[in-house]
Amino acid sequence: MKKYKLLAGILLASLSLNSCYDLDRYPSDQVSDGIFWKSETHAKQGMMGVYAAMQVDDAFGLKFTFDSMSDIGTGFGNEAYSDVITGIYNERSSFVEKKWQSLFDGVMRANLVIRKIAEIESMSESQKEQYVAEAKFMRALFYFELYNFYGALPLYDESVNLSTDYNNMKKPRSTEADVLKFILDDLDFAITHNLPVHWDVSEYGRATLGAAYALRGKVYLYMKEYTKAVADFEEIILDKSGKGYNYSLYEDYSKLFTPEGDESNEMIFAIQNSGGVGKDYGMPIAFYMGNRATYGSDWASALPSTKLVDMYEYQDGRPFDWEEIIPGFTTSIEVKDKTYVCTLTKGGKAIEAYPENRDKLLAMYKQRDPRMMQTIIMPYTTYDGWVNEAPKTCEFVIARNETPNEVNGFIRVGTNRRESYIFRKFVPVGNMNGEINNREDTPINFPLIRLADVYLMYAECKNELDDQTTAVEYINKVRQRPSTNMPAINSGATWLKATTKSEVFERIKHERAVELIAEGHRWFDLRRWNIAKDVLPGDVYGATGQRMMTRTFLDRDMLWPIPGVEIERNPALEPNNPGWD
Repeated sequence: MKKYKLLAGILLASLSLNSCYDLDRYPSDQVSDGIFWKSETHAKQGMMGVYAAMQVDDAFGLKFTFDSMSDIGTGFGNEAYSDVITGIYNERSSFVEKKWQSLFDGVMRANLVIRKIAEIESMSESQKEQYVAEAKFMRALFYFELYNFYGALPLYDESVNLSTDYNNMKKPRSTEADVLKFILDDLDFAITHNLPVHWDVSEYGRATLGAAYALRGKVYLYMKEYTKAVADFEEIILDKSGKGYNYSLYEDYSKLFTPEGDESNEMIFAIQNSGGVGKDYGMPIAFYMGNRATYGSDWASALPSTKLVDMYEYQDGRPFDWEEIIPGFTTSIEVKDKTYVCTLTKGGKAIEAYPENRDKLLAMYKQRDPRMMQTIIMPYTTYDGWVNEAPKTCEFVIARNETPNEVNGFIRVGTNRRESYIFRKFVPVGNMNGEINNREDTPINFPLIRLADVYLMYAECKNELDDQTTAVEYINKVRQRPSTNMPAINSGATWLKATTKSEVFERIKHERAVELIAEGHRWFDLRRWNIAKDVLPGDVYGATGQRMMTRTFLDRDMLWPIPGVEIERNPALEPNNPGWD
């Protein structure tokens, strides 16, 4: 059951704040300084406005589609960044502009809270300190996301008063080093100024001390300051200072991304989502990851790639090889068709003939890393959907003679993706026992930081510091989650060997792909590892070998361009990022 008290506060804030400065505006139809910022209740309402900014699509609200830009996903439409995939975006693209504006809106909301808290006489200094620490954590979060997309940025702190300074916000971009220092200074403050280890149950979802350590560790990792990152990660992994963080991996991967597991001890910081009549406050996860049999009849804009599917190992840890299962699969379109393409009866109400290799396909699924089936709806498996206001189990089939339709018990997706794999992870089952009310508000919390991610970041740092033994230990913790139970690296078989730095790094790359898919990390990983230009360019194919698009990645794509409209408003932002002039 969702904890709606905090969510109600965020929802109220999101309805009352049309922009980051609405709490500080006149005339009489807006809340003004004269009546607001007078009590802790007002402080909390302002803070909830900061959290509400995360959920905006172009802030963090579409983070589940970010992997479409990487090698382990693909997608269609602005919501899945298809123009980035194909390289046809520029400084005038709407999503480039909206992401800049949405993330800076979060920064400015945090700035307003930090500036106004000091003026609330009824709050104790300890209370003020905690709110400022919380707001600075959030400001660091928004700025770090901005940094990862745009690089050097103008830095605006709480001294900015949007109600008086809006037309004079003409700062040039600070250096990337200065931006990172600003972020780290905020996180240093958050860690040393009264952020709680745990909130009361009714406040679940607010920033904690553990979240601040985890985010600071991640920033250090991106800066290649591995020793500092290790210290932060060990604080929450090993609880070195005895704070009682109590983080642990959730036993069941498949349930971690449902209301059953999305508030477990694995979650370090997550966007809080709700749904149901009168409680619609969620991200559009169902809308863009679900299929036409999903509640609300959805688009499947974001898709897992064939490369991802082929990454999942056999259960004994061997690399998967199609040729062992179906000889000729990797070289012959005809063999792919015999494996995946069925024939429907006239009108599409039933299957006339399954593909010749269906039984081999179904047997193969059972031999693979369990996360494959928990993440992806594979062809000729079923999904419990919601069709015509009723539960309906639908089979995912690939057919060409008739269009599969959910009314007939078959999953349907868009024409240009009918021969692609589709997601199961995060996608609602049925109507979620009444918790989901529309496809744009999916009541599943979305993790921005969870323990498995921290374990793998920690392993990466230890590997870079030439401690391969500890690195492998923490990779194995993720692999041996009870529901996953993959064999440990270096547990005997030759194919499980990873003792050198390069071998362990390959294991980290693999594990981050199959464990964290659809959580929005891979595109950033490929760029910070400086391998995106080698990994990403090339044709993208569906399950049956049909070409879907050509993926492009150039040197300029290491950063998005500064939006053209922002440069027009503030010429001091020039020059644009390399390759975008």
